[in-house]
Amino acid sequence: MKTAMHSLSSFPSLPPRRAASWADVLFAALTHGAAWLTLALFAGIIGSLAVGAMPAIEAYGLSFFWRSEWDPAQERFGGLAMIYGTLATSAIALLIAVPVSFGIALFLTELSPRWLKRPLGIAIELLAAVPSIVYGMWGLLVFGPILATWVQQPLQRAFGDAPVISALLTGPPVGIGILSAGIILAIMIVPFIAAVMRDVFEITPPMLKESAYGLGATTWEVVSRIVLPYTRTGVIGGIMLGLGRALGETMAVTFVIGNMNQLGSPSLFEAATSITAALANEFAEAGEGLHQASLIYLGLILFFITFAVLAASRLLLMRLRQGEGARA
Repeated sequence: MKTAMHSLSSFPSLPPRRAASWADVLFAALTHGAAWLTLALFAGIIGSLAVGAMPAIEAYGLSFFWRSEWDPAQERFGGLAMIYGTLATSAIALLIAVPVSFGIALFLTELSPRWLKRPLGIAIELLAAVPSIVYGMWGLLVFGPILATWVQQPLQRAFGDAPVISALLTGPPVGIGILSAGIILAIMIVPFIAAVMRDVFEITPPMLKESAYGLGATTWEVVSRIVLPYTRTGVIGGIMLGLGRALGETMAVTFVIGNMNQLGSPSLFEAATSITAALANEFAEAGEGLHQASLIYLGLILFFITFAVLAASRLLLMRLRQGEGARA
């Protein structure tokens, strides 16, 4: 006992706790203020949108979601066409962009020769710096005619008589519509998703991958069983980043979607509109009253769509973590 007490007393005593300096207090106050400022901005945006959209909310309520009529002259408004166009183009963009981005990230991290990795990665990142209006002009003047000639017309000739597929391929093959807007959005979000996937793939410990290769695993087995489980959170975060960009894109979609405010057939070739395109086209000319309130209501709906997507991604990540704990 005495030996133990003697050994404890031999340790040097800890210095007394120093009082927080003014710099520490100021730093803590600034960080707390930044956090509360973010929440205040969030609440302010929701509040201003709700106040501006109140006339439309009182006039239509939740029926605004399934009303397809949009007639400013008669002051009859419904957001179904815009909501459908936003969700359809974003879904097409994700279906195209996620596999392409995964292939780019996989090639850059596992298969690319050293001399090609850096210039190719820089080229992919430079695509993210191209302004959206340039994508829109290119889509309307260059990509649209190519899509009409080499994709839409052959598809209509090949599947024009198919019972179910033909309904998705009707309409004039002029290179604008939901499909064109979805492809342009996919091209725009590929650099974001690919860059995030590449960065998270590179943080996988080399020892894990080399051990798998040493046991005879193929490149795909290493990626699917080592890299993806290790970087799952970052991969989903990159996909959600691309989806958020697709949901909020304005000018590129406005150029190529056709800007038809009425909901027609479910064809991918038909002209349509989106929430952002409707806001860009009509908000400047909309007078005070139900028209302007309906446009603000669309903005509020887009805000909640984005919030729901982010909440769903967080819930998915939580479920994945719980599943990993159960397997462990």
